[in-house]
Amino acid sequence: MLSDYAIIGGGVVGLSVAWGLLRRGRSVTVLDGGDGSFRASRGNFGLVWVQSKGMNQPRYARWSQQSAAAWGDFAAELGEATGRDLGLEQKGGYDLHFSEETLQQTVEKYETLKAKLGGDYPFEVLGHNALRKEEPHIGPKVVGAILHHQDGHANPLRLLLALADDVRRRGGRVITGQTVTDVEKRDGAFRVACADGATVEAGKVVLSAGLGAMELGPKLGFKAPIRAQRGQVMITEKLPRFINRPSLIARQVDEGGVQIGATNEEVGLDDSVTQPGLSGLAAEAVAAYPVLGRAQLVRSWGALRVMSPDGLPIYQESVTTPGAYLVTCHSGITLAAVHGHILPSWLEGAGDAPDLEVFSEDRFAVS
Repeated sequence: MLSDYAIIGGGVVGLSVAWGLLRRGRSVTVLDGGDGSFRASRGNFGLVWVQSKGMNQPRYARWSQQSAAAWGDFAAELGEATGRDLGLEQKGGYDLHFSEETLQQTVEKYETLKAKLGGDYPFEVLGHNALRKEEPHIGPKVVGAILHHQDGHANPLRLLLALADDVRRRGGRVITGQTVTDVEKRDGAFRVACADGATVEAGKVVLSAGLGAMELGPKLGFKAPIRAQRGQVMITEKLPRFINRPSLIARQVDEGGVQIGATNEEVGLDDSVTQPGLSGLAAEAVAAYPVLGRAQLVRSWGALRVMSPDGLPIYQESVTTPGAYLVTCHSGITLAAVHGHILPSWLEGAGDAPDLEVFSEDRFAVS
């Protein structure tokens, strides 16, 4: 059976794109890897985050803002269709600081970006006393925070399940346990070959396989200059609510546990946890919220981010193999709403397609 699109990669990015294409009436087959695959969608921090995005590229800040603004409708539509509450809260988020110097430096950068965005970058600076009114359990070592009002968080595992459910409900095929080994275009159609001998044919192909694009990308004419970056994370026991808004250090999930993270480690394809990594996270979290010093840790893990050289997404149609697209980013949760609502029009070449040229691979061209 020939699908309009074959989506290689069944994580949040691939499923968001598949969901959006199905909403536009296209037929879609999603090929998802095995349980041994690296899966950022199952190990991420769950933030819907705007602040700090696009400090050197305002278009990325706008793209993140656009997605954050669309997240409410996105979550409501998925929730109504699947009965899954995605746990979305968008009451703002903190960048916590332990020194006045780093706080001031960051504020100056935010003011510069705010000017480039025409003033549309709603944040405020909270000193320790003002922050303590918002977060009574904040520690004395935190000198202040930047509260960005467009930030929030959600439950990433429920998002993944809801997307998979609704893709299937809308008629999409999701084939799991498939390792794609080759893709070729013949007679105007793509043939996607899997390790077990299965094949899928489609009019177009979207490569959204995360780190799998390192191997598959060049076969389709992409540079695919991505790398892995490890983030270690910890989860505490369920606790009474004491954190009102998420930060990059800790967030209290809707079930009550506190998620602590994450490290930023250049260690290649190593997703293991380390004692130094976890100890560093714990020390910072306890400094931010001393009450965590009495909490029990129930689990920890390492997961691999999908990073481009400049940290921005890559959206590229292959020059050598038209109809093949590379869609990759490390902010799959934040960008899920635009990947579902807006990116499909770019894949379709529609009149309302966004201008994503700044995210093409041309920016990596060797001069």
